[in-house]
Amino acid sequence: MAQAKDWSLRLARIEDAEAMPAIEARAARMFAEVEGLAELAGGETVTPERLRRYIRKGHCLVAHEEGQIIGFIVTEPFGRELHVWEFDVDPDHQRRGIGAGLLRAAMIDARNSGFRAITLTTFRDVPWNAPFYERLGFEEVTALDAHPRLAGELAVEADHGLPAERRCAMIRFLD
Repeated sequence: MAQAKDWSLRLARIEDAEAMPAIEARAARMFAEVEGLAELAGGETVTPERLRRYIRKGHCLVAHEEGQIIGFIVTEPFGRELHVWEFDVDPDHQRRGIGAGLLRAAMIDARNSGFRAITLTTFRDVPWNAPFYERLGFEEVTALDAHPRLAGELAVEADHGLPAERRCAMIRFLD
């Protein structure tokens, strides 16, 4: 018998920004086990101030359980696309469908709000990155010249030390 879902999703609130960096930092520790990416395990997190700016735009979601935030997705509109800036589930709560639930809810919100696609950048070779997104219908953007915003984001990431050969942009068109 499957375990009942004991978590819920809702729109992020301004006050949620204070809890999000700790969840991001805990999730980032998983990179300690990925060859060549261990330095990301103790990296910087998105500041609460920046998170509040995204939350005010109205498309950020949190997963919560018993009043505690256990995951979140931070997005920002760019024209007719909604871009995922940060997406984390606390490691103690992973493998329960929370990440997929957050992403599916973000896709529904985006479609209902008139966006034509969701975009993001990620590691193509980390199991909980590109392969996870592929299972939810995302495709790697291979023609980056047709997506200058995403190409620019990948360039900024490379400038900040992320290995360009391991990064990719992905898109999920909303039907």
